[in-house]
Amino acid sequence: MTQTVAVLGTGKIGEALLSGMIRGGWPVSKLLVTARRAERAEELHARYGVEAVSNAEAAKRADTLILTVKPQDMGTLLDELAPHVPADRLVISGAAGIPTSFFEERLAPGTPVVRVMTNTPALVDEAMSVISAGSHANAAHLAHAEEIFGGVGKTLRVPESQQDAATALSGSGPAYFYFLVEAMTDAGILLGLPRAQAHDLIVQAAIGAAVMLRDSGEHPVKLREAVTSPAGTTINAIVELERHGVRAALIAALEAARDRSRELASGNG
Repeated sequence: MTQTVAVLGTGKIGEALLSGMIRGGWPVSKLLVTARRAERAEELHARYGVEAVSNAEAAKRADTLILTVKPQDMGTLLDELAPHVPADRLVISGAAGIPTSFFEERLAPGTPVVRVMTNTPALVDEAMSVISAGSHANAAHLAHAEEIFGGVGKTLRVPESQQDAATALSGSGPAYFYFLVEAMTDAGILLGLPRAQAHDLIVQAAIGAAVMLRDSGEHPVKLREAVTSPAGTTINAIVELERHGVRAALIAALEAARDRSRELASGNG
């Protein structure tokens, strides 16, 4: 925590990282932020006491640069940063679908780059952040990225070749659960429950099931079977899910998300 870290393009995820670092004991004096709009920069300064600077100033002063702009804006940001980023800076990218080679080609030769795919539960310190090293990043760089992103949830190291799959499964994953909760809430209304009650029932069931999956160490099939009694209500519901191809639809959906991540990586935005 002795290094200066700059969060560039500080939106929701960038702010979540910033607040997580501060809660983890990172000195505010060692944190910098940049934002596209002046009022956003002022808001971050007022809320956290961090210094808001330009992108060029952040590149000159920070030891680690965390780039949290949208993928389509990353090329423009790198064009702005390149003249100011020495090769000893650690660059951490949070942009979906963009490989580390994209950064290495645009920055000084030898610049270490770490690619991280996190997700929106970073806002409640329950993120899953998947971390991969570029060709010039070493174990210390990865450990530093883990220290930062560990403040807002769990981290996992994977080869960069697995990042598109991780994006499909984890980066986009919360949206699939929200979609299921929305559908199940609608089903509860159809069955005669008020929306608020249906929502509370489903959300608590989801939380309970997730905690059991995390803490029990049991395979999900075993946990499902524990709920599924012979000729009972659950097995009738499972049969309908299988009859409608829900399992196959989920697999196809994740393949589509992975393929889109690959398209983004190839520049087909």
